[in-house]
Amino acid sequence: MKANHVAFPGPFLLETGEILEDIEITYHTLGTLNADSKVVWICHALTANSNAQDWWAGMVGDDKFFNGQDYFVVCANIIGSCYGATGPLSVNPRTETPYFGNFPYVTVRDMVAAHDKLRKYLGIERIYAIIGSSIGGFQAIEYALLMQDKIDHLVLIATNCRVTPWCTAFNEAQRMSVFSDKTYFDNVPEGGMEGMKAARAIALLSYRSYDGYNSTQYEENDDVIFAGRAASYERYQGKKLADRFNAYSYVIMTKAFDSHNIGRLRGGVENALASLKMKTLLIGIDSDILFPTAELKFMLNNIPNSQYEELSSVFGHDGFLLESEQLSTIIRRFFYAG
Repeated sequence: MKANHVAFPGPFLLETGEILEDIEITYHTLGTLNADSKVVWICHALTANSNAQDWWAGMVGDDKFFNGQDYFVVCANIIGSCYGATGPLSVNPRTETPYFGNFPYVTVRDMVAAHDKLRKYLGIERIYAIIGSSIGGFQAIEYALLMQDKIDHLVLIATNCRVTPWCTAFNEAQRMSVFSDKTYFDNVPEGGMEGMKAARAIALLSYRSYDGYNSTQYEENDDVIFAGRAASYERYQGKKLADRFNAYSYVIMTKAFDSHNIGRLRGGVENALASLKMKTLLIGIDSDILFPTAELKFMLNNIPNSQYEELSSVFGHDGFLLESEQLSTIIRRFFYAG
């Protein structure tokens, strides 16, 4: 995918009433945009970036389902993140120093509003399909509600229409871990990193499953006294995130997660779902404990032109990243059947 960057000067009003003086967005594209292009807009998840070919390698690329020959693929970094969009490590024009912990909370609708600026900048009038998983699915459904008559297909994978107390509890436990690291309040780029490592370890328990851990993290030596392989994996994943992310963005991202409610100011979730006009595909994962399949089936019962498919995976929520063959088959059938 090709990397691009754009700045939008002028005040950007957030849903909370706070204002960002300007916003910047890094985005990646694959293929060529022209009048006949089938535009596929991919919304990325919590700590991913705009290079969907990097984190969704099984689905995006010249020899994959989402390729540059059949589609013009767009993926943009969300505000509050740290991969080229305006976020906590950006310089606040008012103080000429980075925001750090003073970056304002953003909502999913703020993320979508920023990306709609990008859509207009690119001159995209119609989107063939918008697709997202997890918080990417939050963005996708909000975008579908914003652009009712300009989107042909909506694909929602392992997501829901309103944040559940279950998800918010996971998010708060992660933020508590970050805030317990006192260096977070030093407002330096490396602040809160140890806390974020612990937060990531908590998150992984919601991303994977009982069978997923047990199939990959059993001790290879039956004579070991203290089991440690799963513990090492948790620490490895915490360090892996710390090497590429920052604690301030992590707090902003998890808080944005908690803003998700498509029914807010729309007469409730059932009313919002019933208003969706495009052809919609809902994909659940049979082992997902973060977004159980009941969440997708609820949307199925309330979105008029929708259908449901289920991925079979031992890897829980992360199955959307790993089960590319199943996913490609399901989406192909949805796009081209009838």
